[in-house]
Amino acid sequence: MTQNICHMSAMDMAHEIRSGHLSAREVMQAHLDRIENVNPKVNAIVTLHAEQAMAAADAADEAQARGAQLGPLHGLPVAHKDLLLTKGMRTTFGSKVHERLVPNVNALIVERQQRAGAISIGKTNTPEFGAGSQTFNAVFGATRNPYDLSKTCGGSSGGSAVALATGMVALADGTDMGGSLRCPANFCNVVGLRPSVGRVPQVPALDGWDSLSVSGPMARNVEDLALHLSVMAGPDLRDPLAIAEDGARFRAPLARDFKGVRVAWSPDMGGLLVDKRVLRALESKRQVFADLGCVVEEACPDFRDAHEVFMALRAYAFESGLGAVMDHHPGVLKETIVWNIEEGRKLSASQLARANHLRTGLFQRMHRFMQNYDFIVLPVNQVPPFPIEQAYVTEIEGVQMESYIEWMRSCYLITATMHPAISLPCAFTDEGLPVGMQIVGRHQGEFELLQIAHAVEQRTGILGRHPAL
Repeated sequence: MTQNICHMSAMDMAHEIRSGHLSAREVMQAHLDRIENVNPKVNAIVTLHAEQAMAAADAADEAQARGAQLGPLHGLPVAHKDLLLTKGMRTTFGSKVHERLVPNVNALIVERQQRAGAISIGKTNTPEFGAGSQTFNAVFGATRNPYDLSKTCGGSSGGSAVALATGMVALADGTDMGGSLRCPANFCNVVGLRPSVGRVPQVPALDGWDSLSVSGPMARNVEDLALHLSVMAGPDLRDPLAIAEDGARFRAPLARDFKGVRVAWSPDMGGLLVDKRVLRALESKRQVFADLGCVVEEACPDFRDAHEVFMALRAYAFESGLGAVMDHHPGVLKETIVWNIEEGRKLSASQLARANHLRTGLFQRMHRFMQNYDFIVLPVNQVPPFPIEQAYVTEIEGVQMESYIEWMRSCYLITATMHPAISLPCAFTDEGLPVGMQIVGRHQGEFELLQIAHAVEQRTGILGRHPAL
């Protein structure tokens, strides 16, 4: 019974609670049992508030019995990435610097989920300050891939992806700068959306003008993801980049006709190194788009300058966000974070001006490309999940990588364009490792992106392939 409840879709789970077939308490107990049995194997949930979660579930049942108005996530267990502030719940950022931090406020994304009726069960693991696409840190250790415990789950929202894939939570959240919602979703056979900048307001934020990092939803299927986004999205006057559109739109039906919709197919994004297993997985699903009635053509945007733009603005973001932390805690931060901060300190005003000018041109080229195509299909990661002992990918198909994030170009080039992108389960390698596809939509076109992802998902046939834990 526990497994049956825990592998329900969030939509079905919410319906069963509302209809009285399940109580919030029963749902919460099932998830706590699942955490007890599975989490020691994967180390995804690193802070657990079991007693508080059960008390909140009882309160949810009492509210329902009184006839109170119920939110769309009423009674659903959720977990929050350990970069997001949670009131009264430890938030470490995966760093020894904040190992004992207990905030007195919630991040807006947490507050909105709770207001919608979700019950916060705990925090999910992340690399230190979210740096890197391999989830490990000095506070909690590494999080393992549930499909192969010897492999990484990706990152930086790795704990969230694993918690979802294993049925320990109904929904989970995350953040994404260079792929941190998309990469772990890809590695763990779940769905992760990098929304447009401003779709999910960033409150509180040290830099309200940051247009690289976003927060967003993760789920086991696209309908659940749309539901999750619907409560996260919407304007907030404290975020100067917030999009004015209300999030309720994302609860509309996703079904539509795709006849004649134009799809650009770009498995190597114009010349990136991509592992042959990833290319085979993508190619196996090309016909799905044609079967939907799409016009599929080999085409790729001009990503010229995207790497330079991302690396410069990322370095600036690290100096802005973590420079003072490094100065106050010398020798504590991991080497790759120190490298990023130092790269930021080398930047001149002219280099930042150049990066912003180049990014403007990149966005305009992408916009023109997307007038001819509705969507672009690309790899999420350039490699499948790799050994957990390996901090990052050092080579692809025998070619050495230039830096510790070079293997993530397939994600961070899209970040630089400011377009929304979804990681959708696609196939499995011969070794049984998940491989996803990345679908990119038009600027601020999340709803249409969810629609095509939903349509493709119905035809891939791998939704029910859960990890054998």
